[in-house]
Amino acid sequence: MLGAIIGDIIGSVYEWSPTKTTAFPLFSPDSRFTDDTVLTVAVADAVLYQKDYARTIWEYGRKYPRAGYGRSFKGWLKGRDLLPYGSYGNGSAMRVSPVGFAFDSTDEVLLEAARTAEVTHNHPEGIKGAQAAALAILLARQGNNKMEIKKQIESRFAYDLSRTLDEIRPDYGFDVSCQGSVPEAIIAFLESLNYEDAIRQAISLGGDSDTMACIAGGIAQAFYKDIPRHIVSQARLLLDPDLLRIIDQFSERYGQ
Repeated sequence: MLGAIIGDIIGSVYEWSPTKTTAFPLFSPDSRFTDDTVLTVAVADAVLYQKDYARTIWEYGRKYPRAGYGRSFKGWLKGRDLLPYGSYGNGSAMRVSPVGFAFDSTDEVLLEAARTAEVTHNHPEGIKGAQAAALAILLARQGNNKMEIKKQIESRFAYDLSRTLDEIRPDYGFDVSCQGSVPEAIIAFLESLNYEDAIRQAISLGGDSDTMACIAGGIAQAFYKDIPRHIVSQARLLLDPDLLRIIDQFSERYGQ
């Protein structure tokens, strides 16, 4: 899941200052982890220690209150009933990568991805976005080629992955819905040459950059099996010890 977290950190600078090119600095003084990282680690913690997803996500959100959550999620954090609010936002897809790395069958991944999503994002599109991102990671982990990953995601979720980034990029803008960002993040992975290129391609669309790079980064890590050491080292400097502890425990258990 570190690939997803690094995507979030690199994309954080471009969320509100979008770029339409892949030629940008990977890190800057303003690079930081956002809510994507916090909630990805929350899901990893819940998976590692069989915790309740809703309670764990809520606790992490309260611990890191200024990570950049959306308005509806902020409202959810202020309450204590932990009831879902029908969201179809891409928050369900950006936090799901641990599921794709921890579970080893399609049925398990789809079930667990839905469970992580529906605690807040119980709209069908919110659940679908999480399932698509997690299943793409599983398929990549299992050694499927890009054509097979594309075929399975398209057939199961009815996402149009036939578009190219060059076709999408000119008119694409900020879109936080699953249906308007998850397919595009997957396409960024499909067109990529390596892990770093997947991150650059996702950000170059000029959309919800941190989340799209987070989604593409998780799939790219699973597919390419390698993240350049200098990128890992720089990202780790920007994470606090409590987050790193869960990241390292998760990586050790699930062999990333």
